[in-house]
Amino acid sequence: MQRRNFVKLGGAAAALQCLPTIGFSQQGDVFRIGSLTPITGAGSPYGPGMQQAIRLAVDEINAAGGAGGRKLELFTEDDQTKPDAAVLAAKKLIEVNKVQALLGTWASGVTLAVMPLTDAAGIIEMNVSGAPAISTLDTKDLVWRFQATNDRFGAAFAEICTKRGFKRPATMAFNNASGLGNVEGFTRAWTKRGGQVVENVTYEPARPSYRSELQKILAAKPDVIVMGSYLPDTTILLREWYQAGGDNKWIIPGWAANPDLVKALGAEVCEGIISVDTVSNEKSASYAHFDAAFTKASGKAASTNIYAAMAYDMVISLGLAMEAAGPRATVEQINAKIRDVSNAPGTAVFTFAEGKAQLAKKAKVNYEGASSKLDFDKAGDATPDFGVYIIEKGQLVRRDVVSITT
Repeated sequence: MQRRNFVKLGGAAAALQCLPTIGFSQQGDVFRIGSLTPITGAGSPYGPGMQQAIRLAVDEINAAGGAGGRKLELFTEDDQTKPDAAVLAAKKLIEVNKVQALLGTWASGVTLAVMPLTDAAGIIEMNVSGAPAISTLDTKDLVWRFQATNDRFGAAFAEICTKRGFKRPATMAFNNASGLGNVEGFTRAWTKRGGQVVENVTYEPARPSYRSELQKILAAKPDVIVMGSYLPDTTILLREWYQAGGDNKWIIPGWAANPDLVKALGAEVCEGIISVDTVSNEKSASYAHFDAAFTKASGKAASTNIYAAMAYDMVISLGLAMEAAGPRATVEQINAKIRDVSNAPGTAVFTFAEGKAQLAKKAKVNYEGASSKLDFDKAGDATPDFGVYIIEKGQLVRRDVVSITT
């Protein structure tokens, strides 16, 4: 949930939605995938770039002759960052478009809402959501997470608090799976280190003011407030905190503490905020490859939207799994190959074409992704590293990188 200069919703996003799907129905067997990303709503700074990255990967695989003897056919929908809208869109993709994999869900609430549909249909679901419940509810091992879990975000927050010498943290969480997952993960990691959380508050969405919640938190005199929040509620909270003369520090997830927050509040209000987000596999050849393609297509560097790299990796890992499974493989057989082509050991490959060539030689491959090394654990979760950014004079400046071991 980096991404420091986000893909803006507007004409470009509208144009993306109007693009036709890529069809190969007259050219032999196809594998249909659905892109379900947040073109509108809270995830709109990221969804258009994610959709574009999925298209880039589809084109790349098809240009290489397809995967497992099949070309990819892409269908796209906007989940609006709303569970109810996402369910309707997912039903269309599954029942009308007959997709065999659904890629790109961003918000945890959206992923949790569509998982029963993909589970019932027996198709692959790939997401960038953080809620821990996604792992426990994935009973068929069909769900793959390319973003760090909220638990792991919380562990990163605890590491940052330790390194920066904070002693009296408090937590505030948006009342949903993602927000609560962030602060609960932090609390577990912090107390395991022997620390104590001085206060915690859960707040409801779509409130015009959070003064009473702030008063409760500030009365405990925390030296830092750790957040599980989104951009709209964070904007209200920080404005009221600044007006109240608060002087504590903040640790906020990067999807909430971003350039749009600075634009809304001004540099003075945001000075010193610690923004934490996952970082891409920036030193890898796969990242360089994706960055060049994404920049050419969008006019924006891959670093402006980390979720785009994750969405791209979804298609490449799926394509390599299709290639490893072979012609006419079922969804179940393809799904069973995702760890095989993404996890060590194996010959490191950085593009689909490299992986396809190695698989043709009957070699075991290990796709090193653009977003992370993509070593999926038993729950199907990847664990990227975390960038620690400080807002300084209105700019997000990366000051550290934190790795979490699992």
